[in-house]
Amino acid sequence: MIRLSEMRDKEVINIRDGSKIGLIYDFELDLKEEKATAIIIFDSSRVLGLFGKNDDLVIPWENIVRIGTDAILVDIDPKKR
Repeated sequence: MIRLSEMRDKEVINIRDGSKIGLIYDFELDLKEEKATAIIIFDSSRVLGLFGKNDDLVIPWENIVRIGTDAILVDIDPKKR
């Protein structure tokens, strides 16, 4: 088992093209089902999380391929980023 807080320190990498997407900024939770439904990657164009576009990347939980000791591997279309 892994805690959500531990996942925030892991690099998110897309297995389709090997690109580093970033770090997890937040999670979407389904409180009724008591489970995480998505991870949210911070839009790096924003300054201090306040100024800039609000195009954070939301990756559905089912697109997570593997959670490793150093990284989280996801499978997403690079064109949709």
